[in-house]
Amino acid sequence: MTRRLRLVFAGTPEFAVPCLAACRDCGAELVAVYTQPDRPAGRGRKLAASPVKHAALEAGVAVEQPRTLKDPDAQTTLAGYRPDLLVVVAYGLILPQAVLDLPTLGCWNVHASLLPRWRGAAPIQRAIVAGDHETGVDLMRMEAGLDTGPVLMEERIAITAHETGGSLHDRLSVLGAKVLAEGLERIQHGEIPPARAQAGDSVTYAHKLDKSEARLDFTRPASELERIVRAFDPWPVADAQIGGERLRIWSAQALDRPPGAPPGSVLGGDREGLAIACGDGVLRLLSVQRPGGRQIAIGDYLNARPELRAPAC
Repeated sequence: MTRRLRLVFAGTPEFAVPCLAACRDCGAELVAVYTQPDRPAGRGRKLAASPVKHAALEAGVAVEQPRTLKDPDAQTTLAGYRPDLLVVVAYGLILPQAVLDLPTLGCWNVHASLLPRWRGAAPIQRAIVAGDHETGVDLMRMEAGLDTGPVLMEERIAITAHETGGSLHDRLSVLGAKVLAEGLERIQHGEIPPARAQAGDSVTYAHKLDKSEARLDFTRPASELERIVRAFDPWPVADAQIGGERLRIWSAQALDRPPGAPPGSVLGGDREGLAIACGDGVLRLLSVQRPGGRQIAIGDYLNARPELRAPAC
């Protein structure tokens, strides 16, 4: 390629910021950044810019925030940037075929799963809830379907026994930037990574998280509930009715032992944890949050609820 590659980047949340940095630092010409419109946030519901917008403005890159890319005027604006490649990372808007066809080299997407497993909005949390032992990042060439395009590059990592949604998010965000940077280096040297079609017989969908899923059902096995607690940290955070009050459950440990009481029964606790009977096994709560309070260790919670202490865990 005799001239610099012209890139347009599209992304919105914190997860996408390292990939934006990879585009900025790869030697290509980053001509514009697309991100979702500012949204109300916080108690005052004031309009807040996305993390990607903040990073783009700090880098001095033009920012576009169309409400939809289906609008002909928005497509004309994008075409005016004459992109060779559009890189999309957790953008949150649908790209119609007219947009997918605009860049001369197509559109790339960085997706936080090993496709075709966990196509969709919440692959990080779904992998933890399902008990997957491995995940990773795929660099995919986009097409009209939901995460259906061929995979160009892939990196795998293990999901640790204590992985949370937040910790895995951070690791995959960094890994995604690494994979993207390698792909951009290759394409700038005239090498388009070979495309691998996704297997059609092992598709799973990572549906968007709903707050209702965070409510723990103690008729389920303790091992499943522990994974939910870890997956939903830091959002939406698991919660449960414990000892007559609703608590947010920030961390917990599954114990492989007979509950000896109906599901949901408080079995007692100490500074090591508060045991709750489950359909199979026992869930030991390690840190919680009372309504209107902050996250605290279970020992501090039991200081305020001494009637829950005996018998010990």
